[in-house]
Amino acid sequence: MKIILDAMGGDHAPEAPVLGAIDAAKAFGSQITLVGRGEAILDVMRKAGIDTLPEGMEIANAEDVVDMHDDPGSVIHKRKNSSMVIGLKMLADGQGDAFVSAGSTGALLTGATLIVKRVKGIRRAAMGPAFPNKAGGKTVICDCGANAECSPEFLLQFGLMGSLFAQKNLGVASPKVGLLNIGTEDSKGTALQKEAYAMLQKAHEQGILNFVGNVEARDVPLGAVDVVACDGFSGNVLLKSIEGTAMYMGSLMKHRIFKRNFFSKLGYLLCRKGVDEVMSLLDYRTIGGTQFLGIRKPVIKAHGASDALAFRNAVRQAEEAAKADFCAELEQALTKVKESDHD
Repeated sequence: MKIILDAMGGDHAPEAPVLGAIDAAKAFGSQITLVGRGEAILDVMRKAGIDTLPEGMEIANAEDVVDMHDDPGSVIHKRKNSSMVIGLKMLADGQGDAFVSAGSTGALLTGATLIVKRVKGIRRAAMGPAFPNKAGGKTVICDCGANAECSPEFLLQFGLMGSLFAQKNLGVASPKVGLLNIGTEDSKGTALQKEAYAMLQKAHEQGILNFVGNVEARDVPLGAVDVVACDGFSGNVLLKSIEGTAMYMGSLMKHRIFKRNFFSKLGYLLCRKGVDEVMSLLDYRTIGGTQFLGIRKPVIKAHGASDALAFRNAVRQAEEAAKADFCAELEQALTKVKESDHD
């Protein structure tokens, strides 16, 4: 597997992506192509005391950089010599198996859609992060921000993509797919949710996916379902609410419980390892990034604030995504849905 990495994307570029990639190459034996300003990449290496790239790593020069303020729709034309655009073209041309970038989400999604292209039949690519749940597994939230306005067909496809991702990447045999709603009854929600519910239920009856009905936001982190199908606006609110609640509870434990007195501080020292392990479950640095589902080849969006550790794990995630490629199966599932529309 060869991973193409945007060395100029993110708040801490090029230091974080370069050092993270080198760490990944050493730890996992990853084959990596760093795309970016060659001199800047070499300068990072010199400052870190690194004379040569690890075996299997190389540099592809790209003098331009996509700015966070650039219009996503014009990036592939105005920034055609940027590290992001060149990296995506390399992926599309078969020079790599997956692409990683911490650059602009909008520009990356637009570039992936126009350069790498969507899987045949997919109307919109979506972001599908997998978050740990109380049941001990992970729940895929699809979409979590790429598509604020959606049609019922989009939600059906998000359910399909999330289900296949859970099967291939998370090892769930028959993922339970739920539709995010304000209640579990099939009569709940706006016209969007009601129509999407009917389409997901039909797909369930035809054995295309395992749809279990509506799911409320509070039940998502509890593991009620393996996949949540939702529009990007609602999914992003859900995702940020989970993250914020986790951060609040972590701060609450630290300041109101463990730092209360001498004995509570002693108790923290005894269980610190376990607390740190729990908090790391939601740490973006540990997770690595989020894959754009529905794109022909894996494109991973790393967090904009990613450090070297986050990039190292994003490379690992990209390799796993490339190995678990489900595009062919996704096309088959879409064909079944299309055929069912004519029944």
